[in-house]
Amino acid sequence: MPRLILLRHGQSQWNLENRFTGWVDVDLTAEGEAQARRGGELIAEAGFKPAVMFTSVLTRAKRTGALALDAAGLKDVPVIEDWRLNERHYGGLTGLDKAETAARHGEDQVKIWRRSYDVPPPPLAPGGEFDFGSDPRYEGKAIPDTESLKTTLDRVQPYWDAEIAPRLKAGDDVLIAAHGNSLRAIVKLLFSVPDDQIVGVEIPTGNPLEIDLDADLKPVAARYLDEARAQTLPPIVSMGA
Repeated sequence: MPRLILLRHGQSQWNLENRFTGWVDVDLTAEGEAQARRGGELIAEAGFKPAVMFTSVLTRAKRTGALALDAAGLKDVPVIEDWRLNERHYGGLTGLDKAETAARHGEDQVKIWRRSYDVPPPPLAPGGEFDFGSDPRYEGKAIPDTESLKTTLDRVQPYWDAEIAPRLKAGDDVLIAAHGNSLRAIVKLLFSVPDDQIVGVEIPTGNPLEIDLDADLKPVAARYLDEARAQTLPPIVSMGA
């Protein structure tokens, strides 16, 4: 029975500053580093020894995974990076202060952009400060200029099917260190969470979510390893919590 752990990156500098981050490559704060290490300690206490770690190409996720593995005494675990595990692309909201954006566009509109399943923010204008088209990590890739959670899932699912699921089906335990929305997409995929419920699933930073899977990769149990800091899982996800 393979086990999967989803680990959302620790607090980043732009989390602290309350800015829309998306694909901007900001680093962890000291608090975020501590959260990552604590996640690794919890992984060790759970006796979890992944055969591989998947992560995005963004520093905050990669460093969270590396710090967690180090704290768990698992330095030799191979790491695979891919942009398809990146955070959701926030389009024209990228870099903006969330409170100022709500004041400018109205809280209701910003809530739709942030929390609806299939309504993306306005696209990111080309040629600006946060134009990722010239980033060598995305050379030759059909990268988006904005994303909803739905279109985030549209890029995460093929990667899951082609690269992650085969490792789990082979019996490997897998750690994924990524982002709130790319991990939310995986939760929706695994648990068949309805569109109107997935927007309410919030995976806390640095608190590993362990999911036990059967041979068909259907979840049979799920729990947060830090029970004192766990957020309530929706009923459809809480079968083992």
